[in-house]
Amino acid sequence: MQLAAILRKAIADGTYPPGTATPSITTLTQEYGHARQTCSKALGLLVKEGLLIRYPGLGYYVTGKAGEGRPVNPASGAGRTDEP
Repeated sequence: MQLAAILRKAIADGTYPPGTATPSITTLTQEYGHARQTCSKALGLLVKEGLLIRYPGLGYYVTGKAGEGRPVNPASGAGRTDEP
C-alpha cells in the first residue's frame, strides 16, 4: 500500500517523531487524493506493525520503531508543564 509506505518512511526519517500525531484521515485524503477508507486502512496497517497507536477521538500517534512501546496517551495530561 503506497500511503502506508509513505507514512512509514516519514516516521523513519523523523518527519513524524515518536509521540506526535499523524495527519488526520481527512488531511491525508486531501493531501494524497485517496479515499477515506484507503487512508484508514493505511493507518490501521501501521498500527498492526507497531509504528502507530490509535487513541479514539484523538487520532493516531507515532510510537517510534516497531516494538518500541507506546507513547503517553495525550488525553492523560502526562508531561504537561502548566501544572502549579
